[in-house]
Amino acid sequence: MTAETDSQVTTVYQVTGMTCGHCESAVTEEVSGIEGVTSVQAKAATGEVTVVSRTPLDESAVRAAVDEAGYELTGQV
Repeated sequence: MTAETDSQVTTVYQVTGMTCGHCESAVTEEVSGIEGVTSVQAKAATGEVTVVSRTPLDESAVRAAVDEAGYELTGQV
């Protein structure tokens, strides 16, 4: 799911493998490092990662960040 406002884009991704707060922190830290990202909220219970950015993100960059954290991006919700 992607929603655009005048100044921000919100995209929700599905990530597999997150089971706890440490997992959420690892994904949040890696995705936060992508240029243009202003906010990341990862929820292990649902596997959803909500990313707010200034412009639409290249999904491959998000996938690479999630992979670096040790999890798998399966797509957008």
